[in-house]
Amino acid sequence: MLHIHSTETFGSVDGPGIRYVIFLQGCQMRCQYCHNPDSWKTGVGETVSVDDLIDKAARYRTYWGDKGGITVSGGEALLQMGALTQLFRKAHERGINTCLDTSAQPFTRREPWFGKFEELMRYTDTVLLDIKHIRPEGHKQLTIRHSETGMDPPRPRAWYHGRRRPAAGTAPLPRHAGQHRAGRCVALSYAGNFQI
Repeated sequence: MLHIHSTETFGSVDGPGIRYVIFLQGCQMRCQYCHNPDSWKTGVGETVSVDDLIDKAARYRTYWGDKGGITVSGGEALLQMGALTQLFRKAHERGINTCLDTSAQPFTRREPWFGKFEELMRYTDTVLLDIKHIRPEGHKQLTIRHSETGMDPPRPRAWYHGRRRPAAGTAPLPRHAGQHRAGRCVALSYAGNFQI
C-alpha cells in the first residue's frame, strides 16, 4: 500500500516523454521553496494498493509513446521504499518505464536500508536527483534538515546498475560539485548535469 498525495495523468517535465506522475505523501524536509507543503505529513493521504495504482496508470499508456511511463515523486518517495519497489517491479513486468524523482533523503549506505535501495534501483530506469544544496550548512538552511548525504549521493553503480541512462539537464553545476566521475544524474535544484 502507498500513501498518495495526488497524481498527474499527463506530466511533461517529470522524466523522459509523457509521464503518469504519482506524488507520494510524506517528507522529512521542510524546503523553503516546496511546491507541495501539504505533502509533508506522513501516514495521511489516499491509501492505494500497488496493483490498483499500476492498473490506473496503465490506462494512460497510449499517451506515453516510446519514451514515457510513470514517475514517482513526493513528498519524498524513498520514505515508502518497500511499496515503491513493488510498484516499479510490477511496472517493469508490464514493460512500463520507471522514473524516481528524489532528494535522496533519508539515503544511507548502512544496511539494511542500502540493500533495499539497491533492489529499488534494479527496477528504476531514470533517477531525477534533487540536490537541495551542495554544502551541509546551506542544505540545513534551505530544508531545516541536516543533509545525510552531503555531496556523497548514491554512486552510479547503485543508481544505474551499469545500464541506466541519465536524464538530460541544461546547465552545468559548479566544477567542485563533480567529485565522483563515474556517471551522471540530474540535479533539479540547479537544473543541470554533473558528474558523480
